[in-house]
Amino acid sequence: MKRLINQTPAPMLRVLLTLLPFVALVLLYMLASDARLAENPADKLLPSFAQIGDAIQRMAFEPSKRSGDYLLWEDTLSSLTRLGLGVVIAAVIGLALGLFTGALPLVAATASPLLTVVSLIPPLAILPVLFIVFGLGELSKVALIAIGITPFIARDIQRRTQEIPSEQLVKAQTLGANTSQIICRVLLPQLMPRLVDAVRLSLGAGWLFLIAAEAIAATEGLGYRIFLVRRYMAMDVILPYVAWITLLAFVIDALLAALSRRLFPWHHQGAH
Repeated sequence: MKRLINQTPAPMLRVLLTLLPFVALVLLYMLASDARLAENPADKLLPSFAQIGDAIQRMAFEPSKRSGDYLLWEDTLSSLTRLGLGVVIAAVIGLALGLFTGALPLVAATASPLLTVVSLIPPLAILPVLFIVFGLGELSKVALIAIGITPFIARDIQRRTQEIPSEQLVKAQTLGANTSQIICRVLLPQLMPRLVDAVRLSLGAGWLFLIAAEAIAATEGLGYRIFLVRRYMAMDVILPYVAWITLLAFVIDALLAALSRRLFPWHHQGAH
């Protein structure tokens, strides 16, 4: 008898198993929504799919009567701009910190303890400080994302740097390479795909910090819109926005994974 631990689903079965929980969630939602609306047609907690469709039509394909903008796309552009800037800044700083603290013992002795302490500070706790220092504009929101995920990226890159076999460094020095050449030609190329992986893992936290900042101080953005309409219990708007954020996060992650495979095929050759 084949053990369960050794059983691998066929491709078609894998697809069905992947879709199963999503179909179950949709059916469960439909049943719960129908039950609540049958009891109270004015119920807003679980709107029907028809109500959700009307809200999507209104937010995405009809200009706002107040501003003339298509709100969903305007919010998406604002949020992705903030997220992109914050992640790029965090990736650059995190790569530099992780590389130098992982490769240079003198730098590690100075910066590693500080990096550890900073990584333990909840980023949302310093959000009021950022608003005081940088104001309520874009800078404070981008800074929160960068500050929130930089320590994670830096510590991951630091660990990856330390995992590189020391034999490679010894051989490079034997061939006459100096410190800068070792960093640029031996360590950095091996760390770039690791950086992409670290950015992918940090995107969830990045979205969290983005939405939190937009909810407190913004005039457009996905997080702003969700917290704006919650006072009216507009779940027909909130649910599509949450689903849209989830889809955007999935697409960005898939694009980064494809970019990593394209730029660093050697890194994925050992993967199954």
